[in-house]
Amino acid sequence: MKATATLALLALIAPGDAARALTLALPEAATETARSDATLGSYRLPTGPFDGSAIPTRLAEGAVAAQSWRIEGADQTTLALMRAMRSQVEAQGWKVVFECEARACGGFDFRYGTEVLPEPAMHVDLGDFRYLAAEKGDEVASLFVSRSDSAGFVQLTRVTAAGPGLPVLQLAEGAALPLVAPDKGETPEVAAGGGRAVTLSLANGASDIAAQLDATGTASLDDLRFSAGATELEKGDYASLAALALWLKAAPGRKVALVGHTDASGGLEINIAISRRRAEQVRAVLLGQYEVPRGQVTAEGVGYLAPRAPNATEEGREANRRVEVVVMSAG
Repeated sequence: MKATATLALLALIAPGDAARALTLALPEAATETARSDATLGSYRLPTGPFDGSAIPTRLAEGAVAAQSWRIEGADQTTLALMRAMRSQVEAQGWKVVFECEARACGGFDFRYGTEVLPEPAMHVDLGDFRYLAAEKGDEVASLFVSRSDSAGFVQLTRVTAAGPGLPVLQLAEGAALPLVAPDKGETPEVAAGGGRAVTLSLANGASDIAAQLDATGTASLDDLRFSAGATELEKGDYASLAALALWLKAAPGRKVALVGHTDASGGLEINIAISRRRAEQVRAVLLGQYEVPRGQVTAEGVGYLAPRAPNATEEGREANRRVEVVVMSAG
């Protein structure tokens, strides 16, 4: 649908936080092309240019939302678009912490090291784009602007505090966790310790995760579901995460790396970024929903470099879109 003169980006704020909505005035020729929302996720906000080996980033965790628009017309330059939005962001109390244009950002390496909604929703010309990062309190936002011959493109990504009401794993004081997973189908009760109790279902093979980690040092979280090109978990209950949380909290010395994988659609750099984002979101759920100590879990991504099925079929591609657990310390 066509945008009006002022677009209120209420989708990019935490529930009940409308008073702090970030609003941008875009031309009436602007049309929303894509959006992505995660109630609890993580986002690596670029805070400097590509330095030859990496892009400096700040990890922000909470409710992550991204939105993109196409603005018809060849008369708006990326500089004009960015200047107009920058002034609006600053007028609403946000502090700009970094901005750059294509070559100064790092060109190809910066673009493919930055989380951008997929083409054609968000088109990026490697020779003509601009980026801006801003913060307001503990919230962060970024703007990415580029254009084609006939239109401009804008992406806004914002991270706010996670929404309320998420169930958390709470253990009664002194409660012991089993070191060996129960038989498939059993449902251990977790007592409330000041928070809301949750019941953990170990269906769909999730009860094997603890045994796999103890025996081989690795396990695949096969009940997680990611759509092609997407970095957010599809909505649903994931017994594998509950089982992994139990295993980690049974021994505080245990440490794991979550490793994201993709299918072979697209280039390597963007797939590595997507796979890392998937692993980071799984980590955020473990830390936020199940209160696993952050020092026990790291997140990495390897793109399509370690397939476990042929990428020639949709079934194979779906099997390759996964997150695996690798034990770094058995405690």
